[in-house]
Amino acid sequence: MLGKINGEYCELTSTIEENSEIEAVNITDKLGSKTFIRTLQFILIKSVFDLFPEAQITIEHSLSKGLFGEIHKNTPLTEEDIQKIKIRMNETIQKNIQIKKVSMDRKKAIEIFSTYRMEDKVRLLNHVNTATVKLYELDGRYDYFYGSMAYSTGIINVFDLKYYEPGFLLKYPIETDPFNIPKSAVYKKLSKIFRETEQWGNILGVGDVGSLNDKVEDNEIIDIIRVAEALHEKKIAYIADMISERKNVKIVLIAGPSSSGKTTFARRLGIQLRVNGLIPIPISLDDYFVDREHTPKDENGEYDFESIYALDLELFNKNLEQLLNYEEIEIPSFNFKTGSREWTNQKIKLPSNGVLIIEGIHGLNEMLTSVIPKENKFKIYISALTQLNVDNHNRIATTDVRIIRRIVRDYLSRGYGGEDTLKMWPSIKRGEEKNIFVFQENADVMFNSTLVYELCVLKQYALKELEKISDKSPVYYEALRLKSFLHFFKSVDVELVPDNSILREFIGGSCFYKY
Repeated sequence: MLGKINGEYCELTSTIEENSEIEAVNITDKLGSKTFIRTLQFILIKSVFDLFPEAQITIEHSLSKGLFGEIHKNTPLTEEDIQKIKIRMNETIQKNIQIKKVSMDRKKAIEIFSTYRMEDKVRLLNHVNTATVKLYELDGRYDYFYGSMAYSTGIINVFDLKYYEPGFLLKYPIETDPFNIPKSAVYKKLSKIFRETEQWGNILGVGDVGSLNDKVEDNEIIDIIRVAEALHEKKIAYIADMISERKNVKIVLIAGPSSSGKTTFARRLGIQLRVNGLIPIPISLDDYFVDREHTPKDENGEYDFESIYALDLELFNKNLEQLLNYEEIEIPSFNFKTGSREWTNQKIKLPSNGVLIIEGIHGLNEMLTSVIPKENKFKIYISALTQLNVDNHNRIATTDVRIIRRIVRDYLSRGYGGEDTLKMWPSIKRGEEKNIFVFQENADVMFNSTLVYELCVLKQYALKELEKISDKSPVYYEALRLKSFLHFFKSVDVELVPDNSILREFIGGSCFYKY
C-alpha cells in the first residue's frame, strides 16, 4: 500500500537515494487503510466515467462502515447500473494499472477539470495559493486527492459496491479485519439526518469548500452564519415542540459522541422548552458515579469510567422514579478529587410542568433508565455530521470535525496541547463505538450540530496546535493530514460567531458558560 523509509511514510513511487531502512505498510496501518480507501474511490470514479461519461459522482459521507455516494446522470441510478460499475471496477483491478502521481501547473489542472465539468474542483483550485498541484492519473483520467495513493489498482483485493437508494454504498475492509467486508446495518434515522443536512447546504448555497471560500471572498459569510445558526435554532425549536406534544414525556435524554456540542444544545433546548411553558430541570450523570474502588476496569486493568456500570444505576433509577412521583429528593454530588460520592443537601423536585434534562454518553442505552416507562422518555442523538466536503471526490470525515473541535477546546479551556488530544482520540473513539454509536438509532430524533462555516473559524486555533507537533511524534502524520485539509479553508473572524452558537462551546465566549 505504502512504504516507510527510515520511519517516514512514502508512496511506493518514491525514490530511495541512499541506504535506508525500508518497511512495508498495509491496510492494518491507519494511514495504509486510508490509502486503500482512497485508491478504491479512484477506481470507482474512473469506472463510473468509463460507463457513463456524462455523469457526475459525489462521495458524500460514511455510512454502515462504508461510504455513501450518489451518481448523477440523465436517468435514475439502478441496481443494474451498480452491477455494471462493480464489474468494471474488478476489470480495472485485475489489469493492475499503475496510478501515476503528476505535478502539474495549477492553471493547466483547472483547464482539465473544466473540460470534465468538475466545477467543484475548479472552485477549489482557484483558491489554492501554489503554482503547481499534485494530481493522480489512472489510465488517462486525472483527479485531485489530498492524501496518498497506492501504486497500482491491483493492490485492491476485496471490496463491495451496493445500490443504496438513491445512490450507492462502497464497502471495504477495516484495519482490524483486512480480508473481510464488515456486515452492513440499516441506519434509517442517520440517513435521514444526512439528507436534511444536504438540504441545509442547498439552502445556504454551499456544498463544498470552494463554494464556501467564494462566500468568504465575496463578503457573504455573515449571511451564511446567520442562516446556518437560524437553521439550528429552528430545528431545536422543532424538537422542543415534539417534546411538548408528547404529554407523558418527563425525561429528555441527550447523548452523542465527544465534541458534539451536547452542553450548548441542552441549554438552547431548555430555552425553547420554556417558550412552550415547560420547566427544564438538569441532572448530571457525573454525580451518579460509583465510588472509585467500585468502578469497573477494562481489559488493561485501567478504570473504565465510560462503562455504564461506572454509574450507580439502582440509585439513579430510584431517584428518577421519585421525581416522576413529584417527590422532593436529595441528589448526590461526586467528588472527582477523592473519587467518592458526597451528600451536600442538594435537593430538587419536579414541578407539574417540569422536564428532566439528562445529558451523557449512555442516554440512548435503555439500561440507563430501565425502570422508567418508554412513554415518559424522549431520546435525542446529537453529533457533528458534516455534509461539507473538500470537493465531490474528497469528503471531510465527520470524525475530523469533532477532532478539530476537541483540539481547540482542549487547548483553550483545559490546557491540553493538540498532541495530547490526538493521542487520546483512539481511546475516545473506542468508547464511542462501544457506548454510543450502537444505540444511535434508538433516538426519537437526531440533531446535527455541525455548522457549515465552523472550520473557517476553528482553523486559526487548530493549526497553531497542530504546527507544534514534531515529526518524531506518533501522531505526526495524523496532524499532517488534518493540516492538509484545514489549509483549504479561508479564515473567518471569530467575532462573527454569535455568543449562543454551539461553536462557542469550543472557541469560548459562550453566553452559557465562562471561558
